[in-house]
Amino acid sequence: MTKAEILKAEILKQYKSVRQFAIEMEIPYSTLVTALDRGIEGMAYGTVIRMCDRLNLNPVDFTPLNQKSVLGSRIMENRVMQYYIRLNKTGRKKALELMEDYAQLDKYKAVEEV
Repeated sequence: MTKAEILKAEILKQYKSVRQFAIEMEIPYSTLVTALDRGIEGMAYGTVIRMCDRLNLNPVDFTPLNQKSVLGSRIMENRVMQYYIRLNKTGRKKALELMEDYAQLDKYKAVEEV
C-alpha cells in the first residue's frame, strides 16, 4: 500500500468520510482528495504531520502508534535512540550517566501525567 492509500484507509476507518476529515483538519476537500488520489508527496510537510498526528500514525512509515503514545514523544524517543546507537561503549555509558544526573534535578524532571 502507498502512503496515500494508508492515509485514506485510516481516514475512512476513523471518520465517516474524507470530507468530514478535511473539514476537521481545515484542509480544502479538493486538495485532500487530489493528494489521496495522486500521492501525498506534493503536500506540505506540516500538513502531512498534522494529518498523521490526528490519525495517530507514525509520519515516517505510517504505521499506527500506540493509543497511549503521543506523537511528539515517539519522535523524540526515536531521535534520542538514533544518537545513542551512534555512540561507542564509553559514549553510551557517559550518556546514561548524564541522563541519570539530569533526572535527579527538579529543573529537568518531566511533569507526571495524572
